[in-house]
Amino acid sequence: MLSLFSVTTPSCSKQLSFDVLLETAIEAGRQAGAILQNYVRSGFRIEHKDRINLVTDADHAAEQCVIDRIRKQFPRHRFLAEERGRVERSPSPYLWVIDPLDGTTNFAHGYPAYCVSIGLEYEGRCVLGVVFDPSRNELFTATHGGGAYLNGQPIRVSSTSSLENSLLVTGFAYDIREAARNNLDHFVKFALKAQGLRRTGSAALDLCYVAAGRFDGFWEVSLNPWDMAAGSVMVREAGGQLTNFLGNDLSIYGQELVASNGHIHQAMLAVLNEGSSPMTT
Repeated sequence: MLSLFSVTTPSCSKQLSFDVLLETAIEAGRQAGAILQNYVRSGFRIEHKDRINLVTDADHAAEQCVIDRIRKQFPRHRFLAEERGRVERSPSPYLWVIDPLDGTTNFAHGYPAYCVSIGLEYEGRCVLGVVFDPSRNELFTATHGGGAYLNGQPIRVSSTSSLENSLLVTGFAYDIREAARNNLDHFVKFALKAQGLRRTGSAALDLCYVAAGRFDGFWEVSLNPWDMAAGSVMVREAGGQLTNFLGNDLSIYGQELVASNGHIHQAMLAVLNEGSSPMTT
């Protein structure tokens, strides 16, 4: 399950392997997931970042848990977290990209589709992902070159080869009411071409479900790095394909994403670019 990966960093003399990195991320994800479930049972406080975008005290507690657990093991590593932003302590090549509660609106309404997402960048490349769904006790893990797993069992993308036989998933940004680029046009186009569409409210889980073959493809227009970091490793290691809408290599800092089993990727890009100028690469 674990691939060998060791580097000597400028800020740390010892070599790090995926084994210890992944073990730490799994522990952090499970601990944060337990915190979320405790809040489900005991109640939580909801705040508004803006008119629609929510945050709860469960978000903050889970995020602190993840950072504390990883920092205990790797005190010189850097962090990019949804609620706290960038946390820099050194020029380490390791950057942990964290969404402590992906699917906050679901969580706030008691809808069990949320997760803890922990990704790791090494020298700007996403190399490790852990996504834990505490409601279903599903742990998705992946490391660069080591494959993708669900609860320790290997997962692969689906073999669906046509868009009309595909189950797709997407999402909408919190500013859907104000943003001109709100994804509704793409949703309508895919609704007329795919077998079915879903909207779960958790981009991290959507990516994991593509990796596990539950969805055949996923697209979205307004994502953040913490939405994509862990899940992008899952899809790649499960044999899938990831690009932006133009078909270029995915950057988790680029907001738009297309993830698929590879077989339907070009068909998805064609739909996303209908009516626009020819794609450039």
